[in-house]
Amino acid sequence: MDTVVIKHIQDMTFLDWSHIRSSSGTAGTLLKAETIENGRKVYYKLSGYDSVEGITGHECLNEIIIDRLLTILGIEHLHYQLIHAKVEIDGRNHITWLCASEDFKQQGESKIALDDFYRVNALKGESHYDFCCRMGWREYVDRMIAVDYLILNRDRHGANIEVLRNSRSKTMRIAPLFDHGLSLLFSCQTDEEIQKFDVMKDRPCQNYIGSRSCLENLKYITDKASVFPCKLEEEDKKILFQDLEDVISEAHRKAIWSMIYRRYLHYENL
Repeated sequence: MDTVVIKHIQDMTFLDWSHIRSSSGTAGTLLKAETIENGRKVYYKLSGYDSVEGITGHECLNEIIIDRLLTILGIEHLHYQLIHAKVEIDGRNHITWLCASEDFKQQGESKIALDDFYRVNALKGESHYDFCCRMGWREYVDRMIAVDYLILNRDRHGANIEVLRNSRSKTMRIAPLFDHGLSLLFSCQTDEEIQKFDVMKDRPCQNYIGSRSCLENLKYITDKASVFPCKLEEEDKKILFQDLEDVISEAHRKAIWSMIYRRYLHYENL
């Protein structure tokens, strides 16, 4: 699936949304739906929703911004589309932005959450990080830790990392990075909150690998120079926010770029 922004409002009232409680303690509900299109499963996701205020979050916008960021950095990840759409939730229509992504499983593959895979296969006393290294995934988890620091990902729990297995071909791989909605300034609802948000502050995060500090977790990375295959440059700001000028405010775009680029420079100078 190509990373695109579809601005013309699409009628997507046919989607059947399921309610999934946010796992990070945020208010409201994250709504998800799925369809089969051209033989492929497509997943749809809305930003934060509650029955009184409606859809108020911007997690979907974060997904496409971080999709573009990881493309710039040369890191394998799930691609998203951002779609302006009319949806129906509990009998009420809403005009909102949603994101869509294709199933990353290949034919014959099944998936298991990393935390479940660890429970079955870990050695006694083996840390989550050491287990991933033993499985041959050190480069993957080092990149994940570095990315989560750049975007202040608050929700990298054990089910947001998946192992893909094919029992017939006896192959196993770890899934591309996915699910970055609860990151950046997702908790800010107004420009005033955005302006007060300290983009360099280390905040408690739900990290399956490491501690609750994205900053402290950088200590796991021993070869920092090899983590990002490509560099982030100031001119990349245009790529991150292309077609989003009338979707999020200038103050919001400025703060997101400040967070990503300042944290990137801090990482590069460690």
